[in-house]
Amino acid sequence: MIRVPNRAIKAKTAARPKAAEGNPAHVGAPMPGAVASIAVTVGQKVRAGDLLLNIEAMKMETGLHSDREATVKAIHVHPGSQIEAKDLLVELE
Repeated sequence: MIRVPNRAIKAKTAARPKAAEGNPAHVGAPMPGAVASIAVTVGQKVRAGDLLLNIEAMKMETGLHSDREATVKAIHVHPGSQIEAKDLLVELE
């Protein structure tokens, strides 16, 4: 038995917003994968180098860190979320 995925369903699902190129407030996904854990909350102050979240791809975890001092404005994913490259994950202010 061969199963063919219904491609019409994917077209109806909402796509995640993408991180704006050159916007320092947007933290985008460097690669496709799944969100393993989130280390921050909305409103939390972070410093340069603080861990924001972990992404799991091909059985390897990659940590995304803040590149500057900021406050977490919004988190657009949750643990277990499937993500694509350049998806907007976290907004800083």
